[in-house]
Amino acid sequence: MPRLRIQLATWPRPALILTDTPRPYCQHCDGIGGIEHHYGDYDTGEYVGTDWEPCDCWNETRRWLLLPLPRLPRWLRRRRRARDPWATDGDSNEPPF
Repeated sequence: MPRLRIQLATWPRPALILTDTPRPYCQHCDGIGGIEHHYGDYDTGEYVGTDWEPCDCWNETRRWLLLPLPRLPRWLRRRRRARDPWATDGDSNEPPF
């Protein structure tokens, strides 16, 4: 039986999707949804990376589109402006000298 939850997807366009979640009391993955296998270099023994093996209690490709969300118009999107740390509005993080 799937355990469903609602998520916000941002790619390829904003939408609400219904996704499956891992079984919380799974004996194999402890509710994480998969098992990590760390591996290292055979010659030096140093850490190289991690492999992810998905558990059978969860299907990460099972998702359904609920509601596509509209994109904000370009003029309503937030514009990030760099703040001047020495401005007179008192937003400086420098100690006073």
